[in-house]
Amino acid sequence: MPVGRVKWFDPDKGFGFLVSDEGQEVFLPVRALPEGVKDVKAGTRMEFGVLDGRRGLQALGATIIEAAPSVAKAQRRPAREMAVVVEDLIKLLDNTSNGLRRGKYPQGSQAKKIAQVLRRVADDIDA
Repeated sequence: MPVGRVKWFDPDKGFGFLVSDEGQEVFLPVRALPEGVKDVKAGTRMEFGVLDGRRGLQALGATIIEAAPSVAKAQRRPAREMAVVVEDLIKLLDNTSNGLRRGKYPQGSQAKKIAQVLRRVADDIDA
């Protein structure tokens, strides 16, 4: 049976898509999910049967192999502590902006660190 990861799933619409390990997109209807499961998170690893229908590949009888990592919302940091974090972020972005003005993107590892910091601060603010 093919194995892949959930690309996205919308429980309100009742479907989503998987991406197989071979790179093929596979339609994932809610009826293909294991009994009692109505929603799966993006990144969930699944094993599934495949039907090649009129509209392309469709998953049948999907089984969850590995659930997506939990991104449960943490408790908010105190506002004064977040103020310091945001000030540091501003300095980081200001330095990045100066490099971009000179026509230089951050190096690969630095760019990933900046992106991680931005995501983390956004999560902390949104908590």
